Amino acid sequence: MKLYEAWQQRAQMFTDEQQRLDYWNAYFALETEQYEKILAEKTWSYKGTVEALAKEFNMDETTFAGFIDGINTSLEKEVDLDSLEETSEVELNIKPEELYLNMLRAKAPWLYELEGWNDILTAERRHELTKQYRAENVFVNETVVGRNDPCPCGSGKKYKKCCGKNA
Repeated sequence: MKLYEAWQQRAQMFTDEQQRLDYWNAYFALETEQYEKILAEKTWSYKGTVEALAKEFNMDETTFAGFIDGINTSLEKEVDLDSLEETSEVELNIKPEELYLNMLRAKAPWLYELEGWNDILTAERRHELTKQYRAENVFVNETVVGRNDPCPCGSGKKYKKCCGKNA
């Protein structure tokens, strides 16, 4: 079984809600510890086998596959998760701004609020990235239905006599 597949199975094997919460809390603590290390050392490039890098990151290989899954969209070149094995050579070239933005997207304040970001991105730049993230999530309805247009529900009535009646 490939590592990423094992990670996915592990993440869904819980029958008890408390077990699931305990597992994810332990994982998030380990993840936070590794990001603190990355930010403190300002090391943005890692290269080696999955087995060697997992040891460097203080994780087993399966958990490291999950870590790569989380950081994958923040890399210059994404890793093919489905083919990961212990002996696979991987190169993790992290883009810090993209990493911060993806932490916002993941709604992970325990990561994007780490003190280490203060030395990497200015407060102004973090604020700009936060605005960019928020702008991505604003829904804009580009089609405006006029009062006398046919109702978009398909009834054949005018909008003002149908769904727009109570609007």
